[in-house]
Amino acid sequence: MAQTGRGGRRRGAPARTARARTPQRRVPSPQPGPAPQPAPEEPRTFRLGAVAGATPGKWIDRWRERMPHVALELVPLAAEEQRTSILAGDVDAAIVRLPIDREDLHVIALYDEEPVVVASVDSALTAADELDPEDLAGEVVITPRDDVLGTLELPGTEPPRFEAPETTADAIATVAAGVGVVIVPMSLARLHHRRDVTYRPLRGGPVSSVALAWHADRTTPDVDAFVGIVRGRTSNSSRG
Repeated sequence: MAQTGRGGRRRGAPARTARARTPQRRVPSPQPGPAPQPAPEEPRTFRLGAVAGATPGKWIDRWRERMPHVALELVPLAAEEQRTSILAGDVDAAIVRLPIDREDLHVIALYDEEPVVVASVDSALTAADELDPEDLAGEVVITPRDDVLGTLELPGTEPPRFEAPETTADAIATVAAGVGVVIVPMSLARLHHRRDVTYRPLRGGPVSSVALAWHADRTTPDVDAFVGIVRGRTSNSSRG
């Protein structure tokens, strides 16, 4: 029988050596990767119609600052074709003159324009800073075929003895020759400005209301963005 010594080791048995410990390598925690970026938007164009005299410049500037990835194309519209252009999809939205048939349309009022009397620079009417309807007594009031103010009730005025001019520009050219006056929204007087005519505000005259309109079934994100701009919403404000 083998004899054991201290610690229970048999005599003659080799001494046990301490087992070397393998150092533990710390596995780093996985680091989060970069957040996924949204896919770039496809280039597209927002077509904005505008009747003559409309002044959307400040809204277009804000659009280009806020929506640089969407080109804005300004499409001139005649007042008589503003509704059909919207319904046909020729434009995404349009700045229109009221009244307009609102069926199938969303319409937001923007501003009102005061009427002015356009007269020759040699007219006695230019002596006043503003005019009242009675000041036009005896004047020939010319109404072009593209008139946007409708029938005016101006007692004491005379109808022209010639065919109505086709356009406001033609009517103002007639006035420049010293024949009659034309009553139009101020923006149209400025649009068709000539050196040989001037204009004066007409107190109590019919205003021309300007609005934004678009197809009720086509309120796209781009349309909604433009509506927010004309309503004064900032890029960080909630929709409302």
